[in-house]
Amino acid sequence: MADLQIAQTILAQLGGRRFITMTGAGDFIGGDNFLMFSLPAGFAKEGINKIRITLDWTDTYIFEALKVYRGPELKSESIEKLDYVYADDLEEIFTRVTGLDTHL
Repeated sequence: MADLQIAQTILAQLGGRRFITMTGAGDFIGGDNFLMFSLPAGFAKEGINKIRITLDWTDTYIFEALKVYRGPELKSESIEKLDYVYADDLEEIFTRVTGLDTHL
């Protein structure tokens, strides 16, 4: 069973409930060192509909913005991947990459 403490911390660093309300994020999946979630279709720029944030060994994050296609086969395209992201920068990077505000 996965320890969700890191996933919960990542969500809190993004803004918690305020973040979910502002972005429409859902379908959260957490693991020992990551948080992944969906964004509503057509909501974020460049068709981004999945975000994966992974804690790496340097105590910084890897931020990945994906476009997942459904059809006969499930396919994904990496729109942007950023390494060495500090926790304090998560909200700003999320907004810059997706075009979605995390707060009013």
